[in-house]
Amino acid sequence: MGKKPTLTEKQRKFAYELVTNEGRITGTEAAKRAGYGSPRERAYELQNPRKFPLVVKYIGEIRDELQKKYDITFQRHISELAKIRDQAREKGAWSAAVNAEVARGKAGGLYIEQKIIRTGKLEDLSAEELENRMKEILDEYSPILEGVEVTDLTNEVKERQQKLRLQPNKDKPVTLDETSDYSSESSSSSSSDEESSS
Repeated sequence: MGKKPTLTEKQRKFAYELVTNEGRITGTEAAKRAGYGSPRERAYELQNPRKFPLVVKYIGEIRDELQKKYDITFQRHISELAKIRDQAREKGAWSAAVNAEVARGKAGGLYIEQKIIRTGKLEDLSAEELENRMKEILDEYSPILEGVEVTDLTNEVKERQQKLRLQPNKDKPVTLDETSDYSSESSSSSSSDEESSS
């Protein structure tokens, strides 16, 4: 009965270098680091299961071990965040401690992030939304609207809104932003005209 085959120190080093630096170095570089001459050929041979089945098996074992070590599970993630929080708290880094605790809460499903982005024009609002918005505006600006009846103002806004909805886009009235840009251009051109005529 013969001696059971085992890995040499160079083979172990090759496997370790290959797996721990996966994606950063090639098999040839791993063979060089392990001390092999003609590293390109040796790297190919050492990764061939027909020629070196023990090395290939050992490479697989190292990969499995690293996968288990760095695998992210819910429990591991939560406990790691708790450790970070506690270490930050001990050092008085309150912001980091709060952030770690919030991250734990998010991972645990205690927070639900909602982002509602509303963009658009008054024309896009429903009648109910428009009426609510008008009420808010009237309440907010009532001190400067003295002497104007709320019902008159409400009716006027509703009429304008109705006209805007009926107008096609190309006949849409010019907005304040458009007029301010236009007026500044025309005033600057008229002043330059006056300067040239003097």
